[in-house]
Amino acid sequence: MTPAHDHLPDPDGRTPLGELLRGHRLAAGLTQAELAERAGLGVRTVRDLERGRASRPQRSTVELLADALGLTGGVRAVFLSAARRRTVERAAAGGGEVGATAVAASAPASGTPFALPPPVELVGRERDRADLVALLTTDGGPPAVSLVGLAGVGKTALALAVAHEVVDAHPGGVAGVLVGESSDAADVLATGSAVLGASRLADLAGRLRGRPALLLVDAVERAPGPVAEALRQLTDVVPTLRVLVTGRHPVGVPGELVRPVAPLDVPPPDVDDAVELARYPAAALFTARLARVRREPPDQRELPALAALVRRLGGLPLAIELMAARGRILDLDELLDRYGNRVLDLAAADPGRRGWEPAGTAVRAAAPVTLREAVATSYRLLAGHERAALRRLAVFANRWSVELAEELLADEIGWAVDPVPLLDRLVQLGLVSVRGTGAFRFRLLDAVRDFALERVAGRGELTAIRRRHALVVTRLVARTAPDLAGPELSRAVRLLDEVTSDIGTALAHAATDDPHTALRLAAALPRWWRLRGRDVTGRQWLRRLLADPRTADADPMVRAWALLGVARLAVEHGAGAAELAAVRPALDVFAARGDVTGELEARSVLCALLVATGGHDEAREQARAMLVVATRHDRLRNMAVAQYHLTWHEIRLGNLAGARRRLATVDRLAAQCGERRLRLLARASLVEVARYQGRYAEAVERGRRTVGALAELGDPGHRRRALGTVGLALAQDGRLDEAAEVLTELRTGMDQGRPEEGICALIEGIVALRRGDRELAAEWFGVAAGAGAAGQDRRDVVEALVGLVASTGDPGARERLDRACRQTGIRLLPQEWELLRDHGRSSDAGEDDCEVGR
Repeated sequence: MTPAHDHLPDPDGRTPLGELLRGHRLAAGLTQAELAERAGLGVRTVRDLERGRASRPQRSTVELLADALGLTGGVRAVFLSAARRRTVERAAAGGGEVGATAVAASAPASGTPFALPPPVELVGRERDRADLVALLTTDGGPPAVSLVGLAGVGKTALALAVAHEVVDAHPGGVAGVLVGESSDAADVLATGSAVLGASRLADLAGRLRGRPALLLVDAVERAPGPVAEALRQLTDVVPTLRVLVTGRHPVGVPGELVRPVAPLDVPPPDVDDAVELARYPAAALFTARLARVRREPPDQRELPALAALVRRLGGLPLAIELMAARGRILDLDELLDRYGNRVLDLAAADPGRRGWEPAGTAVRAAAPVTLREAVATSYRLLAGHERAALRRLAVFANRWSVELAEELLADEIGWAVDPVPLLDRLVQLGLVSVRGTGAFRFRLLDAVRDFALERVAGRGELTAIRRRHALVVTRLVARTAPDLAGPELSRAVRLLDEVTSDIGTALAHAATDDPHTALRLAAALPRWWRLRGRDVTGRQWLRRLLADPRTADADPMVRAWALLGVARLAVEHGAGAAELAAVRPALDVFAARGDVTGELEARSVLCALLVATGGHDEAREQARAMLVVATRHDRLRNMAVAQYHLTWHEIRLGNLAGARRRLATVDRLAAQCGERRLRLLARASLVEVARYQGRYAEAVERGRRTVGALAELGDPGHRRRALGTVGLALAQDGRLDEAAEVLTELRTGMDQGRPEEGICALIEGIVALRRGDRELAAEWFGVAAGAGAAGQDRRDVVEALVGLVASTGDPGARERLDRACRQTGIRLLPQEWELLRDHGRSSDAGEDDCEVGR
């Protein structure tokens, strides 16, 4: 519908009532019938006024229209004066002053906004506001700034807040236009000119007289072509006019700066503390909106549900407000249970109109709009291949990189994909959000992912896409796994941490649909699983996949690496004996294939398993063979690992000086190949050696530094062992309160059956013995000996048995100690002999027995 020009403005630029009425009506997004209904008038009255056919409307009619349009202050005065202008002009000599006064009143005075709804409270948009204010108030800034994003992300609220904030920098006025579904370019031009105080575009430049002005245009996706055409004309004719645009996509005018509006930051999964949650805008907004419907703030019990809800809602402000509103009836746990998997069905009034209904009038009811429909609107803006890409990207469980997107999309949709333009398009539409600066910074909102997966399931694509996803993740892990041993360890661990959720999803799906891929994936993960303390879970996955009859014909190398991984993980929780038989065939496969890397890894795992199962002599021979192979192939890291294994045998034989020399070699070789983890393990072993030598203060000081470094590196198993060594040294040094603190830390989150149970019991026994409670000490030493019997270090068992003999004098305990020394070849250390003598339990015959195996 084109604006009526049959009643042109007066030569001095005064705006007729019809033009003003039509401009305000379009700005409010109302049809003539809707405005008439609000005002309690006939449609014909509104139509005649807009067309200039009713030159002398009654004052009550004009006031009803002003009320229906929500006009106040100077804007209302201009509107009412336009109705009286003809009469006033006849009464005044020449009428010039009256007309001039009316025009002056129509312009924003002293920076007062014209035709803008009041701003709403914003949460978490401080940086966005500051950036936009700077863009709109800096000389030479862009003529048009477009805020784009998904429905309900808060584009309009942000634009309104910024528009009100920059009023003083725009003396020509700040005004807003809400685009209607049937708007054409003439409508937009007429309305834009009217709200800025001019009857038509030709008069606008004269009214502004070179002063900066700002026009906010909301919901441009309703008529993108006409809006683009109108804004091009506006900015060409009025160079001092800047435009702030909101919509689902860029408007496409020259010089346009596109600013995607992202959802609010959500708390990570491990945050559910009230103070920490308040730092995340999504949680803060939820709490603020919840306070509107109930008096009690969320209690401690509800905080995990609050955090889970805002994560599930993806930080989308509209969804957060809709969910919080339901808190009037339900508590947060009930909200999570009822709506956690139904966020797409949350409904509200049309989000594009929020904040634009004129105040003080009867608001017409809007049809409910669900989040599913809001997402669907943006989805329909995509071309066919873009929709296909979005459906495939929805399979990613968390964040992903450009490279992963490229690999997932390549060949799957039939053409070579450059993902950059595609991602740019999806980001501009608000379907993909960008968080952080690392490679893994792209993700879909949960609502978008849910919607896309609905489309995937409806088209029967789910199995194929998940299979492709599993292949992509498997390739990524296979490329990364070799770096889990070496100077790139930290980077490799962080990379796999980024795709933790996708690893789990890919493994779960492939285990059912494509077990060969699942086995390849799992076989590459044991080092990462071990570094992340998931040895039990990882071992269960590998055992399940190896037992699957569908993997019986898998590549023997893949099965060999999987068997090696099972054994490596079993050692971590004292179950190595069950996997010893599987490692020897794996070693044979590697040797037959000439795979030096596999052979060295297999011998290393064998060393650990044999020590745990009592095969000390063979363990030493495997370590020596490993050193020979590594030296022959100039594998510095493997040479260091072999020396590390041989260190244990020096300790076993009581050659602590020799152990120190080997550890120095380990440190030197590890430094040469940039292996930080090996250097830390060598230092942890030096701490143990210092304790065995009775240098307890040194062991505590160095041990605490090593524990901190291992925690930073992310090696929970060796960190716990090093922490246990610190606790033992503290107890032996008589620092019992500090030893108790270490015990508390060791036991926090400790699973039953972990090797550190024996260490904790050993510390408890030493503490009790130092306090003179031999009965309690004996009980703890007995527990330690039993727990360590299945562990990976039989040296702990001997130490526990020494404590048991010292605290009880039981001949049976002495017999167990003698037998352990004979079986393992372990020699008692000087302080252990001293402990036995101090408690009057040693004998020359016993001493001879314990030295068997020297």
